[in-house]
Amino acid sequence: MGNESTCRVTYDGQTAEAKALLETEELIVRGAIRVKVPFRDVKEAVADGNALVLRWSGHELRAEIGKDAAKWAEKIRNPKSVLDKLGVKAQQKVSIVGKLDGTFVADLENRTSDVSARLRKASDVIFYACDRREDLAKLATLRESLVANGAIWVIRPKGAATISESDVMAAGKRAGLVDTKVVKFSETHTAEKLVIPVTER
Repeated sequence: MGNESTCRVTYDGQTAEAKALLETEELIVRGAIRVKVPFRDVKEAVADGNALVLRWSGHELRAEIGKDAAKWAEKIRNPKSVLDKLGVKAQQKVSIVGKLDGTFVADLENRTSDVSARLRKASDVIFYACDRREDLAKLATLRESLVANGAIWVIRPKGAATISESDVMAAGKRAGLVDTKVVKFSETHTAEKLVIPVTER
């Protein structure tokens, strides 16, 4: 399913051609009409034929996106949880290194029964809470505890001078890992996915 569409958009009575982008937590409209609509604010999301119609806080937006209108409406009504975005599945062996938000850990334990606050061999997923670039040297050790097709998620604070996305990518490369995805972990933290290259599995 496409997550962007250049289409006719009507927002609060104003109509123009614009680009609609379906992100994980908001709909963004760019062009002659510019608006961001967080999914959490939407009171109604429906498909009217080939149009996506959103209503929230006294506003209405209609985007003629075509055949995917119903799918977009469904995604807006039922956005993916953080665990879904991170790809955590039941029965996976999960290791946590560092301190993570207690609510997230509880959600994790509800998703899979095999969660440990210590690093274990043959982990399917390793969550590494890291707030300084110097600590990224530990990635090489974490890699040794990962199954061949597993993933390390580096959880780092957003916009911190002590650690950046490029720091994580560079450290991952030194540890023999490649970065494949970035996910909004929370309002304050970002999650970056590192995996063993397919050629080395």
